[in-house]
Amino acid sequence: MTKTNWFAIAIFLFSLLAAPASLAADDPVAGAGEMAQIDINSADAAAIAAALDGVGLVKAQEIVAYREMFGAFKTVDELMEVKGIGPGTLERNRDRIVLESE
Repeated sequence: MTKTNWFAIAIFLFSLLAAPASLAADDPVAGAGEMAQIDINSADAAAIAAALDGVGLVKAQEIVAYREMFGAFKTVDELMEVKGIGPGTLERNRDRIVLESE
């Protein structure tokens, strides 16, 4: 093999080793078609933002602030009381949200 072929093989192998963790075979969510669920009554803003579609850190902080002000969410629909959470966002995420007590 030439130096060029060895170099190409080395680059290819390195790219396999450096693949993101979400592509790992032991990741229970990757490729399984399952959605990660999040307990919005106990999760912090960063976790909520990471788990919910269309919810960034600012909206997630609003969710946490609402929870701290009014207590644990009793229903998923109560999320629409949070500034920035509308029906579309709620429906996209309904299956990802679980409600457990704090």
